Amino acid sequence: MKILQLVHTLDPSVGGVATSVLALSRGLARRGHKIDIVVLDEASAPWIQDVDLSVHALGSGLTSYRYSRALLPWLRKHGREYDRVVVNGIWQYLSLAAWRRYAGSSIPYYVFPHGMLDPWFKETFPLKHLKKWLYWPWAEYRVLRDAAGVIFSSEEERLQARKSFRLYRAREKVSPLGVEASPILPDAKSEFLSRYSQLQNARNLLFLGRLHPKKGCDILLDAFARLSSRESTSLILAGPDQIGWEKDLRRQVESLNLTDRVVFTGMLRGAMKQGAFASADAFVLPSHQENFGISVVEALAAGIPVLISNRVNIWREIDADRAGYIESDDLAGTTRLLQRWIDTPPAERETIRQSARHCFAQRFEIDRAVDSLLRILNEPQAAP
Repeated sequence: MKILQLVHTLDPSVGGVATSVLALSRGLARRGHKIDIVVLDEASAPWIQDVDLSVHALGSGLTSYRYSRALLPWLRKHGREYDRVVVNGIWQYLSLAAWRRYAGSSIPYYVFPHGMLDPWFKETFPLKHLKKWLYWPWAEYRVLRDAAGVIFSSEEERLQARKSFRLYRAREKVSPLGVEASPILPDAKSEFLSRYSQLQNARNLLFLGRLHPKKGCDILLDAFARLSSRESTSLILAGPDQIGWEKDLRRQVESLNLTDRVVFTGMLRGAMKQGAFASADAFVLPSHQENFGISVVEALAAGIPVLISNRVNIWREIDADRAGYIESDDLAGTTRLLQRWIDTPPAERETIRQSARHCFAQRFEIDRAVDSLLRILNEPQAAP
């Protein structure tokens, strides 16, 4: 098949969507499928330069809606060249343009909402939700209604998506995302610890993701301050600061007298990211809303137990495979999360590490994600 992927950006600092699009695209390409990616990035964007796939960068869209004058003409000119079209994300011009081009055509399109229908947004930003309601019946409702499949990355995401809008119709599918597991380089851990020497000889808890209130970083710091342990423990906060929140978190660290035990690394890539995983005793993400959690799956791939909130949509899978611990996304829950892990005996910790590897191999390894997606793309098309 010739498959077109549509995505707003391939910038990895924005979130896990770019990582998942590239991983699935590479997996499909290895199966012999022809993959093109249309992206609303500038062609000169540094994150595009090393992509080993066919990428059509149409330029940055205008405003937060990412309107692109070039997108719909491009789809009208080249759209008939594809057998399947996959739209990544909603609420921006990309999905509406795909609907205008492909709705009612002989070429089916599919939509990954990537968590953008989670009711957390309605509860947290009611005014924004009201604005979306005015837009919903005329755009995104139709985008989802006319898609050959609306693909959720977990059963939890599918169930939560039904709660956001009363007017809702979709051919629901569930297909997990995945990551490509690569062995950790031999010197990655030593190089990482040489840069952050205060982490040596400590049990290191790793948070890896955007520094954003949605991720629960502030609650994590408060919970870490409450931790009772006879062993030296440190917390690594690794991720980009897109909204200027790091200065507030650093002030919080100082007020909690955690300066010597909390390390901010910024966004990690390559060997340094591998070194962070290799140095971690456990991975922690007390997020208030997390569609899939690519970094959670990356931790599982490295055999690292994951300590997550029950607002990370793959928590049921983690819990079923005993690959980590699950608690609520408040201070009491996050405190329990950390303390449970610290109090876990060494033998049991090793068992959970093995379970983490097994969970990844059975559920989230990229070939399993590709198999699942292909089953959906190859299904007979339902009548409109």
